[in-house]
Amino acid sequence: MEHWSVEDYKNYADGKKIKSKYRANKVSIDGHTFDSKKEADYYCELKLKLHAKEINGFCLQPTFILAPGLKYKADFIVFNKDNSTEVIDVKGFKTKEYIAKKKVFEDKFNLKIIEL
Repeated sequence: MEHWSVEDYKNYADGKKIKSKYRANKVSIDGHTFDSKKEADYYCELKLKLHAKEINGFCLQPTFILAPGLKYKADFIVFNKDNSTEVIDVKGFKTKEYIAKKKVFEDKFNLKIIEL
């Protein structure tokens, strides 16, 4: 962590868990670690949709090559019953880096990233 708040330092000094940079808590489900509870909840929602046969499938953290040395890792890609796909990014905070990569991704692949 580059900069700590007073609260973060007190928690560290007291031996308490420090929150992530964007105040999200990591969550582990089925051996997968998610960056936030919101992302973990969406994973559970996708599992239910798959079990109910509402979707054909999904992948966790697909990586797309945008240019040599430049990658974008989405949170999910969902394969729908109508054979369409959705690239999903569960966001609590949009960094400048994400905004730039999103534009390059959408231009290169002619796909929209769905932000939740």
